[in-house]
Amino acid sequence: MITRRAAAVALRTSLRRACSSHAANSDDPLFGLVDAPAPHPEPRLLPKDFAFIKHPAPALPAAALPPPEAVLISKAVRAYGADFDGKAERFLRRYREFLTDSLVVAVLRAVRSPDLCVRFFLWAERQVGYSHTGACYDALAEVLGFEDRAQTAHRLLREIGEDDREVLGRLLNVLVRRCCRRGLWDEALEELGRLKDFGHRPSAVTYNALVQVLASAGQVEMGFRVHKEMAASGFCMDRSTVGCFAEALCKDGRWTDALDMVEREDFKLDTVLCTQMISGLMEASLFNEAMSFLHRMRCNSCIPNAITYRTLLSGFLKKKELGWCKRIINMMMAEGCSPNPAFFNSLVHSYCSAEDYAYAYKLLNRMKTCGCPPGYVVYNIFIGSICGREQLPKPELLDLAEKVYEEMLVAGCVLNKVNTANFVRCLCGVGKFDKAFQIIKEMMRKGFVPDASTYYKVITFLCQANKVDKALLLFEEMKRAGVNPDVYTYTILIDGFCKAGLIGQAQSWFDEMTSAGCPPTVVTYTALLHAYLKSKQLLQANDIFHRMVDDACYPNAVTYSALIDGLCKAGEVQKACEIYAKLIGASDNVETDFYFENKGVDTISPNVITYGALVDGLCKAQKVADAHELLDSMLSAGCEPNQIVYDALIDGFCKVGKIDNAQEVFLRMTKCGYLPSVHTYTSLIDRMFKDGRLDLAMKVLSQMLKDSCSPNVVTYTAMVDGLCKIGETEKALNLLSLMEKKGCSPNVVTYTALIDGLGKAGKVDASLKLFTQMKTKGCAPNYVTYRVLINHCCAVGLLDDAHLLLDEMKQTHWPKYLQGYCSAVQGFSKKFLASLGLLEEMESHDTAPIAHVYGMIIDSFSKAGRLETALELHKEMMEVSSPLNMTSKGMYTSLIQALCLSSQVEEAIALHIEMTRRGTMPDLSLFVCLIKGLIEVDKWNEALQLCYGICQEGVKWQGNKSFDGG
Repeated sequence: MITRRAAAVALRTSLRRACSSHAANSDDPLFGLVDAPAPHPEPRLLPKDFAFIKHPAPALPAAALPPPEAVLISKAVRAYGADFDGKAERFLRRYREFLTDSLVVAVLRAVRSPDLCVRFFLWAERQVGYSHTGACYDALAEVLGFEDRAQTAHRLLREIGEDDREVLGRLLNVLVRRCCRRGLWDEALEELGRLKDFGHRPSAVTYNALVQVLASAGQVEMGFRVHKEMAASGFCMDRSTVGCFAEALCKDGRWTDALDMVEREDFKLDTVLCTQMISGLMEASLFNEAMSFLHRMRCNSCIPNAITYRTLLSGFLKKKELGWCKRIINMMMAEGCSPNPAFFNSLVHSYCSAEDYAYAYKLLNRMKTCGCPPGYVVYNIFIGSICGREQLPKPELLDLAEKVYEEMLVAGCVLNKVNTANFVRCLCGVGKFDKAFQIIKEMMRKGFVPDASTYYKVITFLCQANKVDKALLLFEEMKRAGVNPDVYTYTILIDGFCKAGLIGQAQSWFDEMTSAGCPPTVVTYTALLHAYLKSKQLLQANDIFHRMVDDACYPNAVTYSALIDGLCKAGEVQKACEIYAKLIGASDNVETDFYFENKGVDTISPNVITYGALVDGLCKAQKVADAHELLDSMLSAGCEPNQIVYDALIDGFCKVGKIDNAQEVFLRMTKCGYLPSVHTYTSLIDRMFKDGRLDLAMKVLSQMLKDSCSPNVVTYTAMVDGLCKIGETEKALNLLSLMEKKGCSPNVVTYTALIDGLGKAGKVDASLKLFTQMKTKGCAPNYVTYRVLINHCCAVGLLDDAHLLLDEMKQTHWPKYLQGYCSAVQGFSKKFLASLGLLEEMESHDTAPIAHVYGMIIDSFSKAGRLETALELHKEMMEVSSPLNMTSKGMYTSLIQALCLSSQVEEAIALHIEMTRRGTMPDLSLFVCLIKGLIEVDKWNEALQLCYGICQEGVKWQGNKSFDGG
């Protein structure tokens, strides 16, 4: 442990060194944190390395295209549709020998007209040697309009029946099973009734599908009725249906009925069936009965397998019965079974949440012996649980976290940004500054790149524990150690905390230094002024400026440059232009006079920093034409633009899509003797890729390599994102491999852009695979990554994967402890964030809106008929994100409609009350759904009361039309 005086001396020395070198190293966010890398030869990039981008995309394989006969037949059917029995049939006879189920499916999907598809379908069925398969019936049902509702035009069904009753019977059975596959049990029963109305009998497969969907929806009484009818028809349930029905009965607490049903159906209890029944009992919290079934399995010579134990573990974890979990784990290990990595992660998370870190650490060690070594997720769970709490952990727990951290380094894993900050904060809180600094350096070597706020907090971590009171305590420690802060020390602290966004702390130190008789300098005032302007606190900024002038500390060129830059960043570009005009004597505007009341202002002229700030501000405000004129004004005033000014203007033109103007500025810059930087080339390449001008982008890239300017991660990311935007995801993947091969590690923005591109191209499986690869390569996903991937999983129906991602996002402490959006979305373009709907959320939330992710998943589960999971997620969302304004009309609507359909009207009414209490007014369609639900359960009085309430209060229709009961 270092002495207090030595710590104070070291702190002052390090801060002075950082301050004095800030101007020379302002672009290097890692300056002072990492050792200079040892020089080593890097692989040289050549234009031929990027040649694959120009190659045309490969054609689709022949198997993915419809057969040529299908194309000809579909065109003929559409062309001769009015005379199908004449010209169309004469044409079709020529292709009878090619008739197969795949050809029929292709024709149906190409024609799309319900009438023509029915006529072609019936014609094909009549042909000798051919019979429709299940795929053909599914294709016909799809064409007839069963995407949203399993109902069809009565006329078309009658036409099919009049032509071929057998075909109609098969089609009606397909419709019932189609509803069952989609979880729409109520519509499946309606289709069953229609099947009977047409005089047909359900098949055994149809009955089994009905029983399964009713069991999955918890409608066991209705399931018994269908089963009774099924038995009367001479059919028996298959093994899958018996297992599904038995699980539903156990979930309802009727495990004796389940055993009786299994016995009546003449099935013997085996491992699979017992496991399903155990799963139902666990859902019903009948733990003793579940364990008795485990004993019954052994008595019946049914050996429990890994799935049986995982089912038990999953149930106990959901109910937080961690004592039972320990017993199950011991039984598993004794019988040679092991949880998979995902289960180990959940177990470690549960025991960490219960603060049983000793057993959680045992589980970490067991993972190694079970052949699934701990990875990124479980290490972040463990260390994040210890260090993520507001209060500092006990010394023995922090020692355990350090031990696990060392094991994590050996395993090649990394901490994410939030857990790194929390770990360092805890170490600083107990005085382990050297260890904290070492961890920051190690994480940076492994690709951890802090943003501006994080970087300045790293400086703070050298002398405090990431809390305001801890910072003040350490500062007092410096003074007690005999290190009296002078104006230089105060100024560097104020400047560092201002740049970290901690303006309140900076202001308190400013007040302290003035009261202690240490007069601030123009640098001190300028730091505070710039910070208030950047945070859009204009009143406080004006107050600081007045205090500076009243104290006879007059602004200099740097102050005016900071003033202009701050106003631009605060969105006050017009006011910044007025101050610039006043500086050059070209404005008589009295609104800005108080900025020029000091003496000596006539001798101040805008310098290159002033112009650079204004050019950058104008470009950010998309006023690139004005910025371009300002470049000419610089030259007229004898102020030579520097690299930063040119780069800002080139980037501004690129951002608004004026690539030709950007190239003109580029040529002008090179003629002035400035070599284009990687930032310059990246701006041009990014715009060209987004515009799909790959040939031009390749020329710029070749010139970049010719100038020995290697692409950095931002350049590669721009190319990857551009390729994804034009649908060239395979080339984007190749580019990702190339950048890794050339020694440039992709960052979270690179992976997120590619994951999003693959998802938009319909390759969600590839997105999930890339997400796993991202973590194994030591790149920690952030909130935007999870949000993008969850959104794509929900869109294609991978709800279980979306649910797992949500759990992982919570377990790794991303949204729960994230203060503000700055560190979550840094590096992503505004256009990309707007496409995800994040910009609107950023305007209305101070913390990461995890409720929006919950709402998206809940809505998807509700629409898929998985109501229990949707309600569990809704309850969890209320517990996790209660402080947030998280009303989502779509989520509530889906939940309420699903509850009404399943006759759970009381729960639906409760959700409706909660929805209105949170300020979200339901649509009229939702009231209709509630009224129907009340009528279905014979609650007429409540239905009438709801109707009267609608008439009295008025309801908002879609399209902003109101209903007032008229």
